[in-house]
Amino acid sequence: MSSIQAPSRPIVEALVRSTLSRQLGQQLPDGPAPTLVVNSSARHMHISPENLEVLFGPGAKLTVHKWLYQEGQFAAEQTVTLIGPRRRVIPNLRILGPCRSLTQIELAITDAIQLGVDLPVKMSGDIQGTPGGYVMGPKGMLEMKEGLIRAARHVHMSPSDAKFYGVKHLDRITLKVTSPGCTTRFDELLARVDPSFKLEVHMDTDEANACDLERATKVELFKT
Repeated sequence: MSSIQAPSRPIVEALVRSTLSRQLGQQLPDGPAPTLVVNSSARHMHISPENLEVLFGPGAKLTVHKWLYQEGQFAAEQTVTLIGPRRRVIPNLRILGPCRSLTQIELAITDAIQLGVDLPVKMSGDIQGTPGGYVMGPKGMLEMKEGLIRAARHVHMSPSDAKFYGVKHLDRITLKVTSPGCTTRFDELLARVDPSFKLEVHMDTDEANACDLERATKVELFKT
């Protein structure tokens, strides 16, 4: 009696993918999903070289405290004190390096309540019309006319990652975080595509606590 050999796993997966593609009427990505990292981004400051010298003195340079996931990015050893309305303060605010062309501070809702300010959700770098405050360093005080924001949740992507998920630069995508007893969806993540980026979602500390990110068992990106 002759035997029939079962199809291999790759063949089965290809058949399933083809069937789903026809049923859904869309092209599904090929190959395995790229490794997705989701990180909580605590409150921090980006700073220009000129403003760094105001706070830390002439010739001041940022020094590395800890390297971050994105290539060349780091948490600096330098910290400052942010002073908001009615002299409410946030001490030990970490600066991230390297220096940028403009100065901005990214906070969570909890931080905004502590300071007594109403923060708009903005893409990094879009600070026009945003609230300001005073920043105190060891060598001086900086008055920020604007630049306090809640950073729009976003995902860093390389062009190949963007192709896999079927998105372009500044498109929107959805993140699903599965944690024990808690499944949370974050819609409208901003896709930021650049050849230097590694695949990583940034959310603030309030969002990370809401989805219990520390104990997450699964994270997924998909287009809605």
